[in-house]
Amino acid sequence: MQPGALVILGPTATGKSALALKIAAHVPAEIISMDSALIYRTMDIGTAKPSLQERAQVVHHLIDICDPAETYSAAAFARAARQLIVDIAARGKLPIICGGTMLYYKALTEGLSPLPTTLPQVREQIRQEGERLGWPALHARLATIDPPLYAKYAPQDKQRIARALEVYTQTGKPLSSFYGTGGEACPYPLLEYVLLPDASRLELRQVIRTRFLQMIDQGLIDEVAALRARGDLNLDMPSMRCVGYRQTWEYLDGTWSYDEFIERSVIATAKLAKHQMTWLRGALASGKRQALKPGDPSNAAKILLALESFITVAATHQFEAK
Repeated sequence: MQPGALVILGPTATGKSALALKIAAHVPAEIISMDSALIYRTMDIGTAKPSLQERAQVVHHLIDICDPAETYSAAAFARAARQLIVDIAARGKLPIICGGTMLYYKALTEGLSPLPTTLPQVREQIRQEGERLGWPALHARLATIDPPLYAKYAPQDKQRIARALEVYTQTGKPLSSFYGTGGEACPYPLLEYVLLPDASRLELRQVIRTRFLQMIDQGLIDEVAALRARGDLNLDMPSMRCVGYRQTWEYLDGTWSYDEFIERSVIATAKLAKHQMTWLRGALASGKRQALKPGDPSNAAKILLALESFITVAATHQFEAK
């Protein structure tokens, strides 16, 4: 096969992984996970990670590649995904990119401005200052350091404020100066599908609630308790900001009652799904991507039919590139 990939996008709880596995049952394929939660080891239940049996049936990439104390960027995903497309195609298999982290998708398809990485000690220094002085005080520093971001960020947006100050501390340049410089977009053809539910907000929330209660039955609270007991993780880390994990941690801290913990977790997941759907509806407007109804039994057949011509297009693209 020539480099090119099938892409299955969709909000949380729409059956993306199941559809990818159905395709892989008919076509030699390997799956590239596009999920910012699945990258973390020991975070299995709350992320709805594919089972070991499923991963034994089809090779999955970019799962369990980071410790929860580590960070992983959208730019790093895009680089890894581009290389995997080439490597998987060279093995004569179809790369299937599957997930719902839209920043990762944007980085892959459009490229992102290359941003500097910062040292752990710099990040810790800024975090401690924020806790000691308050994030509005650190936000005020941006007025002279990085006026565009000072105007854009809210005084309590500690994640973005911290990132801007980290970059300035380490490089001496405002973070906004790195924006708009462009990045490398995916050079290979993509056959893109979007699983977009038409259920009402109430129906979607019920699906999310049922799914979350199943995670609790499977041991989510114990999973988070083990992460919390490590001693090197905190709620400001990207891994612990994953929906469900933050709320479970706070429940273990005694911040919420059990019922409040359930409700807050469902609300946070529903907000994520709403954000994903808004983005995906915009993505469909370009006409480059095709919509599928979650759970439709004909989805796999539609994709398999389209793959016949897509593989020819990918081969033609490779020939023209040469």
